[in-house]
Amino acid sequence: MADAPARSSQSSKFMQPQARQAATASRSRWVCWMTWSIGCIPLARAIGVLHPALYLALLAGSSLLHAWGGSAKYALAAQVRPAEQRLAANSLLSTSAWVSTIVGPALAGVLAAAVTPAWIIGLDALSFAVLAVRAGRLGGPGRKAPPGRPAGPPAGSPPGAVPGAGLRVLRARPELLGLLAVTWLFNLFYGPVEVALPLFVGEDLHAGAGVLGLYRAAFGIGAVTGALAVGALRRLPLWPVLLGIVAGQGLAMLPFGLHAPAGFSLAGFALGGVIYGPYSALAFNLFQDLTPAAALTTVLALRAAVLLTASPVGAALGGPLTVALGPRRVLAGTGIAMVIVAACATALWLRRTKTAPGPRHPPAGPTAPREPVCGSVAG
Repeated sequence: MADAPARSSQSSKFMQPQARQAATASRSRWVCWMTWSIGCIPLARAIGVLHPALYLALLAGSSLLHAWGGSAKYALAAQVRPAEQRLAANSLLSTSAWVSTIVGPALAGVLAAAVTPAWIIGLDALSFAVLAVRAGRLGGPGRKAPPGRPAGPPAGSPPGAVPGAGLRVLRARPELLGLLAVTWLFNLFYGPVEVALPLFVGEDLHAGAGVLGLYRAAFGIGAVTGALAVGALRRLPLWPVLLGIVAGQGLAMLPFGLHAPAGFSLAGFALGGVIYGPYSALAFNLFQDLTPAAALTTVLALRAAVLLTASPVGAALGGPLTVALGPRRVLAGTGIAMVIVAACATALWLRRTKTAPGPRHPPAGPTAPREPVCGSVAG
């Protein structure tokens, strides 16, 4: 696809009020519904009607809302921060998510010794209620837009690129569609790790839950470190960095295939976390730069809905594969699959950039144009 011309950010000093209000309203609605969904669990427990079916239904609803909320969170970050600060904001958001996955379970374990689990869930609901109040105060009509955010759909966008037109925006931006495909495959091939890693620890290492927790903590700490270091990548071209992360994560999984001491695979898993850490921030930055402000929440929600299917499918495939091949081969095989995905996507990206006229994809730094040019890995 021919590269689209870069558009100047100076054409608009103010964002469309409805774009900012849409992001804020979406975020506020999600948080309110999350508060209600999670808060019903301790309430039902207190009045004695918490049946397992109701419990599963409330958890399923909160999981769905969590995906929507993640989309609104990054859309709101794009609305309230200037273009040159969005990558740092995305990094902070992804870092906070990784920190919560490390600290949250440990904190829950401590609290579970003092109170019943239902009230711990209620405390979680209370935290969402506080967030709902804060989110509702972020936006308001007539506020200044951060520099670098277009007031409406950029030139070349399809008509109707407004909330509800996510598919049309993706069709008009093959680069985003390509990134979505690569990320889906990336998540798909990580799915079997969730199944094979516990079996690897139990069967191959003859260890228990403590060692499994060590592997997961090493990956999480590595991811936090990598996410915090994303600023060092801001001047590099986005696509080579993203594809390099996919390949690097795959290479970090290969030590699992070696009949070596556990320290080798543990070090590789931790390194994989460091490599993977910047991926989310960089991927969201590309979506924020190439999506019209009015459609950003819709497009990110569509992205989340598509990606929600990847890991469960991968985990479902991981079960029979682990039985047939063994956990060691499955873990190493996921790494090989990630390297293949990165190699194929790189070949497509190089072919597109060689045949497409115009400038190449700019770096993801403050010196880059506000709207990166399009060079796709997807046809």
